[in-house]
Amino acid sequence: MEQRRSRRWLYLLLMVTVALGVGIVLEKGLERTGHASETYEELRTFSEVLTQVQKHYVDDTKVKDLVQGAIRGMLSTLDPHSAYMTPEMYKEMQVETKGEFGGVGIQIGVKENRLAVISPIEGTPAHRAGIKAGDFITKVNDEPTKDLTLMDAVQKMRGPKGTKVNLTIQRDGTADPLAFSLVRDTIKIESVKFKVLDNTIGYVRLTQFQEATGRDLGRALKQFKEQKVQGTILDLRNNPGGLLTAAVDVSEQFVGNGKLIVYTKGREGKKDEWFSKTKETLEDSPMIILVNEGSASASEIVAGALQDWGRAVIVGTTSFGKGSVQTILPLGDGSGLRLTTAKYYTPKGRSIQSTGITPDIVVKLQAQTVAKVGDKDAKEAEPKSAKAPAAGKEQTSPKAADESAHKNGAVSLGDAGGDISVEDDVQLQKAVELLKTWKIFKELRPAA
Repeated sequence: MEQRRSRRWLYLLLMVTVALGVGIVLEKGLERTGHASETYEELRTFSEVLTQVQKHYVDDTKVKDLVQGAIRGMLSTLDPHSAYMTPEMYKEMQVETKGEFGGVGIQIGVKENRLAVISPIEGTPAHRAGIKAGDFITKVNDEPTKDLTLMDAVQKMRGPKGTKVNLTIQRDGTADPLAFSLVRDTIKIESVKFKVLDNTIGYVRLTQFQEATGRDLGRALKQFKEQKVQGTILDLRNNPGGLLTAAVDVSEQFVGNGKLIVYTKGREGKKDEWFSKTKETLEDSPMIILVNEGSASASEIVAGALQDWGRAVIVGTTSFGKGSVQTILPLGDGSGLRLTTAKYYTPKGRSIQSTGITPDIVVKLQAQTVAKVGDKDAKEAEPKSAKAPAAGKEQTSPKAADESAHKNGAVSLGDAGGDISVEDDVQLQKAVELLKTWKIFKELRPAA
């Protein structure tokens, strides 16, 4: 039975080889037949290895597992963001873009060749436990992450609500690793939260870019207009990105109609451009955008576009620097391929990959603190260089988690856009101060 399966896979590989050869000849002409021959030779070597493994490996093997492992290995040689998705992973990815999935609430990426936290999602187990943007995940359930792909790491952290996952974190400035024991939950993401501050400033926070983000932002801006706000703060801190189309939907509501928002260039130099189309904008209102090291991808598209058009002042710290575009390609068996197909550029041609968006005004956060483990009534927090708590114990009390979230730039609006604490958030304080100063200078009149 297994031999028949093996022969079937080899036959399929041969057919793929022939298809690749024909495709190359038809697309590029007869001068490319050498490339087709080279592809055939390499695939023949692969089929020989597959056969030898099946015949001689010490344990029984399944062809499907071997081929999927080969696919994962092939994609891992490209870049950290290209990956193979099993049918289950592909389905889960489709659900995630609609704003609900199971897990601990961490958006991850690769930085300095290590698995990094882009940002924790507000109100999730990871956020409440005190995991922060910029943390490096060194182990998942005691398994080192060094050789894991992004998709594999995501799968290990996902799971049914109520189950546990242990993470080992290395944090800059902390000598010893931090151990977190997290209980998985259903992660529901409310991507747009907003509030009017001091009766004059519209504050809107985007936590992620989903299908409905542009629409929900439009509702918030409509309320700002009705309340005649005199300035707007767009908070993109710890926003790991999301859909490119959602980034365009958001940007166009601030820059006016017919403006270039972003363009991409792929392998062959093909250039695709996205322009604003809406006429409903706040283009005359002064604006501040808040970013930090947890702002990535779609967040950087928005910040870069509005910075290039002179539409907003960027405040905070340099963003993450993810400027590549991943295309999701469905495969015949229900699985999918996440493949980096292009890099995106701001309207002025800046590439954000590995460099990020540099703020116009740099405002660094104050020293981050966490409460002492087991001390729920602690009035003063322990420095972040404290040793890690034992796995299974809470990193912070709920109150301390809220306080540390403010100090990390994650402003909590509550379940229904409740009170905002500006007191401990120096970046938000600077944004409010700038908009108030903006108004003062605008109202200045020359003496008679």
